[in-house]
Amino acid sequence: MNCPHAARDAASNGGAVVIDPMVQDLDGETARLRDAGPLARIELLGVPALTVTRHALARQLLVDPRLVKDLDAWALWQRGEVTHEWPLIGMIDAGRSMFTVDGAEHRRLRTKTSQALTPRRLEEIRPAIEKFTGELLDALAEQSEKSEDGVVDLKSVFAQPLPMRVVGMLMGVDEAEHPMLMKRYKAFFSMLTPQEERLALLAELDVFYAALVREKTARPTDDLTSALILAEEGGEPLTEEEVVGNLKAMVAAGHETTIGLILNAVRALLTHPDQLRKVLDGEIPWETVIEETLRWDTPTTHLLMRFATEDIQVGDDVIAKGEGVVISYRAIGRDTEQHGTDADAFDITRPSPIRHMTFGHGPHICPGAALSRVEARIALPALFGRFPGLRAAVADDEIRKLPVMTQNDMAAFPVLLHG
Repeated sequence: MNCPHAARDAASNGGAVVIDPMVQDLDGETARLRDAGPLARIELLGVPALTVTRHALARQLLVDPRLVKDLDAWALWQRGEVTHEWPLIGMIDAGRSMFTVDGAEHRRLRTKTSQALTPRRLEEIRPAIEKFTGELLDALAEQSEKSEDGVVDLKSVFAQPLPMRVVGMLMGVDEAEHPMLMKRYKAFFSMLTPQEERLALLAELDVFYAALVREKTARPTDDLTSALILAEEGGEPLTEEEVVGNLKAMVAAGHETTIGLILNAVRALLTHPDQLRKVLDGEIPWETVIEETLRWDTPTTHLLMRFATEDIQVGDDVIAKGEGVVISYRAIGRDTEQHGTDADAFDITRPSPIRHMTFGHGPHICPGAALSRVEARIALPALFGRFPGLRAAVADDEIRKLPVMTQNDMAAFPVLLHG
């Protein structure tokens, strides 16, 4: 793995928290980040950065116009110390989209997406999500019956295909393409994928989405891709590059986040059977389970990256002009100043409302947050309603994380459908 030596040396000399690309001890890493202070120095594959670990500071900085998404504002990029050889660059330099610009241009690129994911639109697609959920629950039962020991992977059979079906439907992507997309995104995020292969994957996705955009331009239908292409009267249409950039990032965010939310909620409930019983008995609503899961075991671990356009004073510290700033959502979710001294505990009986910021804050708040919640709100009660005896097929400490530095994702979740 090629890492810039100057950047690596700067980080190691500063006593930074090294973010483990293999994600071998996520709880320990989260605790180390929290202990390092509200604004901590970290090392990402040899590259130094700052990260925010506190709820209040994140709310402040995520609306600070001096922190921008523009890669050209990053001093390490300007000096050539970070190049396209860095394995995480594709998550920052992902093409022009609403995820990589700020201000008026961000609003212009985001508007159509926001319009397509209104509460009314989400209610309209609820029956389709319920249908997909039922079909995948049937697939779970079928796979379990075919298995000699009854074990089935909850991720690959249920939690992964459900959000891909939903986002694919919204984008107008043929279902036959879903396995290809899931395979490519999995390889793109994995730290085991060589950088040359990762860049090739990005190029392949560009070709796929460009073809989709051209098809929808010629024959628009009732989907988000067509809506992004068609300009409002008097408005400026998005370029093909902008539509492709939006689609590429939205499909990634739209299915990866929901996979993590569903799996983390199931795992949390199965390891806290007393709390699961309260949910199944109707004492605690599923909405509370979802919000506590989002706080306690965030689907996004670290969000890359914003850059300071000038020095920014943060208490006794300074974010220097040109420095990169990461938002560490998992550490923020376990901020004891925000969530109390028991922030490390999963507890759906917390006496006060769970106010987290797992989906972000400010102009770049996740546009698909409501969609992810709707999917989880349908999937979780349906899963436990169909299989009330659901249990993990392996010990909790045997469940492995994927080697992904930004997403909190399991490699697999083997389960037995009946106790």
